[in-house]
Amino acid sequence: MTMEWNRVTVISVCLYILISITCSNAVESDINCLKSVKASLRDPENLLSSWDFNNSTEGFICRFTGIECWHPDESKVLNIHLSDMGLIGGFPVGLKNCTSMTGLDLSNNRLNGPLPTNMTDVVHFLTTLDLSSNNLSGEIPVSISNISFLNVLKLDNNRFTGRIPYELGGLNRIKEFNVANNLLSGPVPNFGENIKADSYAGNLDLCGGPLQRCEGEPSKTSTGVIIGAAVGGVTLAAVLVVVSTMFIKRKVIRRKEEDPDGNKWARSIKGTKTIKLSMFENPVSKMRLSDLMKATNSFSKDNIIGSGRTGSLYKATLEDGSSLMIKRLQDTQHSEKEFASEMATIGNLKHRNLVPLLGFCVAKQERFLVYKYMANGNLHDKLHLVGDDEKRMEWPLRLKIAIGAAKGFAWLHHNCNPRILHRNISSKCILLDGEFEARISDFGLARLMNPVDTHLSTFVNGEFGDIGYVAPEYARTLVATPKGDVYSFGVVLLELVTGERPTRVSKAPESFKGSLVEWISELSAESKLHDSIDVSLAGKGIDNEVFQVLKVACNCVLPAVHKERPSMFEVYQLLRAIGEHYHFTADDEILMPTDDANAGDIELIVSRDMRGMK
Repeated sequence: MTMEWNRVTVISVCLYILISITCSNAVESDINCLKSVKASLRDPENLLSSWDFNNSTEGFICRFTGIECWHPDESKVLNIHLSDMGLIGGFPVGLKNCTSMTGLDLSNNRLNGPLPTNMTDVVHFLTTLDLSSNNLSGEIPVSISNISFLNVLKLDNNRFTGRIPYELGGLNRIKEFNVANNLLSGPVPNFGENIKADSYAGNLDLCGGPLQRCEGEPSKTSTGVIIGAAVGGVTLAAVLVVVSTMFIKRKVIRRKEEDPDGNKWARSIKGTKTIKLSMFENPVSKMRLSDLMKATNSFSKDNIIGSGRTGSLYKATLEDGSSLMIKRLQDTQHSEKEFASEMATIGNLKHRNLVPLLGFCVAKQERFLVYKYMANGNLHDKLHLVGDDEKRMEWPLRLKIAIGAAKGFAWLHHNCNPRILHRNISSKCILLDGEFEARISDFGLARLMNPVDTHLSTFVNGEFGDIGYVAPEYARTLVATPKGDVYSFGVVLLELVTGERPTRVSKAPESFKGSLVEWISELSAESKLHDSIDVSLAGKGIDNEVFQVLKVACNCVLPAVHKERPSMFEVYQLLRAIGEHYHFTADDEILMPTDDANAGDIELIVSRDMRGMK
């Protein structure tokens, strides 16, 4: 079953606020939820025998048949899949206690009776609801129209009667809707062109939409008159839009003339000289905001050394000649107290492959992070050179960076407590220190970009990362997973091996308009992967090593099922073995993951309370 996901709207924010509130106390309620489900349904084939509640182990319900949890060690139900199990009874209203559930499949059972009229109160946050092929009856509840995140609603092959609630047409995320083979009549909801006639087949007397026109519905002729009138209105509106656009452009030009450097915000905080920086490192513990202003020339655009979805990065040159990196966070709306709490957590993360966070500062609405300066910039700029005369990176250095970055990500995924998903991996977030050691930046910042992004993984600005790096499954799910990070890092490995950009492949035929991953997929299908390798690496006796890394990258990005990708720990071990003879790393602190054999398949959720990190 597939779900297509549109860009997140304001309604999304409401969902995440509600979920973030309820999930913190969800463990006990989710256990009670499943107890209620089992008690309310007859199980003649004893297929729910694994549902044994005589267990106090954290996450024990996650091992129940048909139960998928947000995290295997937390009893928070994500999806329930109980299809074709011969279950008998009414719709289990106890599901209301599964407060974090996003998917419910009870299809092909023997459920009977009507659905609750207050479906919104029972299953408010579902993206998928499949009740097909049962014996459910009565009218379809209007309240289903308020389950606003539904992508899939399947009620076919039941005994529903009456009309289909027209309000269901307001479910603007619906991609699959099916009420075929019921006893329904009357006009169907307006879903646009998404839903075809087959979804309504086998009912008593349905009309409208993709079906025959309902009696009394405007004919094509009258519709044409309406359209003609609408066109006239649109023409007038277009004139108004042109005038408005000219006015806006003038206003923008005037603003640019008033603020040519684009840093008017910096001037607004210039007078706040008494604000101190909260520092984690003693050497610069006496710094103030005024020192940062001076060191960055009032955050001049000439001092910007990087920018991305989390904000702009400035180079700050201190009076003693040393340098720091200052990140101005973009659009974070956390309170000062919440922000300080997050910073205290991130500041305690210490690993040789993470960019050290030295401190932070809050000035009015602005939030600044102070990092150790990375002398060699970021991997993206080193790989994708602007000038033809610049020297391309040699293979040993590329491999060293790949191993170091994989080591850092593996530590975040497997040894950090609790584990952290980066969610914005790209070659731009891998910085290089003076020794070209890979240092990961922006870890722990994803949630700061969205005030409601707590322990659920949410879209940031409608995306999970930079274009070209986002795992394909994010288009149909709500959840960031470790395997999503693995996919993004696999794209970085492809950049290292091919020298190509994620969204534009210079070596591909002119007719090719796809991404780097799509190009690699085509070459793999044609057994021509060697053609993808950067020509600057050819003929240097390293072909075997380069191809081995290419195969690791392919394992990260090509599997159609994300669970088939390796874990980040496995990626690190593979790369380390390939570069073992270079002696890049000694015995390190990346320990064997303590998870079970399926640890690489689980979904890890970024925790709100991360004070236990070391």
